[in-house]
Amino acid sequence: MTDPVRLSKRLAEQLGCSRREAELYIEGGWVTVDGQVVEAPFRKVEPAQRLELRAGATAIEIAPATLLLHKPAGQAASTDAESALRVLTAATHWSEDPSRIEPLRRHLLRQNELLPLDTETSGLAVFSQQREVIRVLTGSRNRLEQEYIVEVSGEPEANDLARLAKGIDHRGRSLPAAKVSWQSENRLRMVLKEPAPGEVRLLCEAIGLHVLASKRIRIGRLSMARLPAGQWRYLGAHERF
Repeated sequence: MTDPVRLSKRLAEQLGCSRREAELYIEGGWVTVDGQVVEAPFRKVEPAQRLELRAGATAIEIAPATLLLHKPAGQAASTDAESALRVLTAATHWSEDPSRIEPLRRHLLRQNELLPLDTETSGLAVFSQQREVIRVLTGSRNRLEQEYIVEVSGEPEANDLARLAKGIDHRGRSLPAAKVSWQSENRLRMVLKEPAPGEVRLLCEAIGLHVLASKRIRIGRLSMARLPAGQWRYLGAHERF
């Protein structure tokens, strides 16, 4: 009886190509095993299993990807690549993603969350493998505006919103300056740079407001738009933060 072998080795022998080319075909989602797409080059396959190359296959490197998630309230931030994989799955990919990129496992691996939100806050969350995006979102010189919609209860003093624009101290810490305006009787629009998790709530608390819900809807020039809660999409080729 012949032992199972790695998919990449078997495919290279079948196609007469190099092992690296075989790996690229597999990682690109071009290879099926018994009719099912398999993207893991090191998966073992049996001699009797049928390997096929899908039409239009190309052996090219998979470019790094940036993914945008509408994080629901109550979902903790992803602390490592393994926890990100539990959130970013093919099943939660937005079916109306305008990028039209077919989700690949390679795009979901080694993703870490940038500018994480606290558990109670919903909204735009960013995961990236792209060095330039990571540099823009985490570099000390690139302090991008973040915009939040905050549902609150309570009655602030007449000049409290103006106080927030100058930056205030609360609970022994200095909070970032924030441009704040009323959107309705109990809804605030808040724009600020580089808030740490929980600071939006502290800013509201500092002026006597209780936060009922908060959502991040924009980072820099990029807004969440119509992305449904719990789903993710690809950052488009022409989109910039």
